[in-house]
Amino acid sequence: MAKNKYNKQCPFTADGVNYIDYKDAGLLRKYVSKYGKIVPRYYTGVSLKYQKMLSQAIKRARQMGLLKFVR
Repeated sequence: MAKNKYNKQCPFTADGVNYIDYKDAGLLRKYVSKYGKIVPRYYTGVSLKYQKMLSQAIKRARQMGLLKFVR
């Protein structure tokens, strides 16, 4: 089946990730905009299950001081 630009596959599902760790700041920075907002699903192609895990991990990393709230 051919993929088009509208049918994205979740990067976490493709890699077989089970859990998104809040301590992996390098990964989390890819999903935070330059203004410090969490990037929506329709831009990144992340599935709903992993978007919820991702947002929770970003919020935890902010509380721990690993990520900034605002850049």
